[in-house]
Amino acid sequence: MKAKTLNRQSKPRVTVKDLARDLGMSVSTVSRAFYADAVIAPTTREAVLARAQEIGYKPNPFAQSLITKKTQIVGMVVSDINNPFYPEVMTRLTEDLQAIGMNVMLVAASDSAKVDDAVRLLLSYQPDLVIILAASLSSEAMRECRVAGSPCIFFNRLSLDPECFGVSCDNREGGRRAADFLIDRNHRALAYVSAFPDASTNVERKEGFVDRAKERGLAEPVVIEAGRFSYDAGYAAADAFAALPFRPDGVFCANDILAIGFIEGVREKLGLDVPKHLSVIGFDDISMAHWPSHSLTTIRQPVDEMLATTVEFARALAANPEEKPVVRRIVPSGVIERNTTRWRMEETE
Repeated sequence: MKAKTLNRQSKPRVTVKDLARDLGMSVSTVSRAFYADAVIAPTTREAVLARAQEIGYKPNPFAQSLITKKTQIVGMVVSDINNPFYPEVMTRLTEDLQAIGMNVMLVAASDSAKVDDAVRLLLSYQPDLVIILAASLSSEAMRECRVAGSPCIFFNRLSLDPECFGVSCDNREGGRRAADFLIDRNHRALAYVSAFPDASTNVERKEGFVDRAKERGLAEPVVIEAGRFSYDAGYAAADAFAALPFRPDGVFCANDILAIGFIEGVREKLGLDVPKHLSVIGFDDISMAHWPSHSLTTIRQPVDEMLATTVEFARALAANPEEKPVVRRIVPSGVIERNTTRWRMEETE
């Protein structure tokens, strides 16, 4: 038996000319109804919008951009998408930007060397602005963004370029709070598990932690170079921890996924119990940190405030790309104490 092939013809797209003809109005009058700041009688606008809804007309955003010189596109670049913090943030940020009428175009760069290429791809779509997550740009890519009229906002990791907007947690303060938390619970030999050596988040967290420990009269914390913000890097860092001439009793990791990998590494490779033998703190408070299997003590990023600030900057830049650059660092919410830290006894165990 031969199968029958159904010939389904799609319905022709309704154009602005079709809508104008249906309403008996000029195309220019109908077009103005879709711009909030256009001069048009309220009753006319209501009639146009109602009839457009009935017959399925949708304004062509590309045609509108020719008139407004705005695409309503926000380019988003991320190079560390395997870090659970960024997918969680990207989902919320996309929803918040869509709520103010902006559309997100995401480009993922597999490594930091490809970020410039990702930005150049975005610029071909003429975004109103570009948001950079977990990456940095070369000076040449920065220049290309300025020439294209697409200002940049750096989220979480900041740029050294003074002409860029930035939104970040106060990472130094977060590092200081991690040191205070461990010291107040009688930990005296501290270590920091470091990630990307040049990432502003890593550098500032380390500086805050090390400086505060020294201010409190402790020896400078040892730094273990994991090299990346990843589970595998944290797991591998257990080997470097084992090679130390002494065993730290309090460890601060550059982020949560690194801390989770490190904890599992010292448990499986070294037979150490966390928190009996050492306390471990992460940074971010990702969803995995809440899981009973991890129950990670961590520094919670002020994500709500960071997202609100980013949307505020995006709205301002969409209206005026010449806005003066601002960098805003937001104090972290504090230490969320769970089951990977404990109070240590004064005497040696």
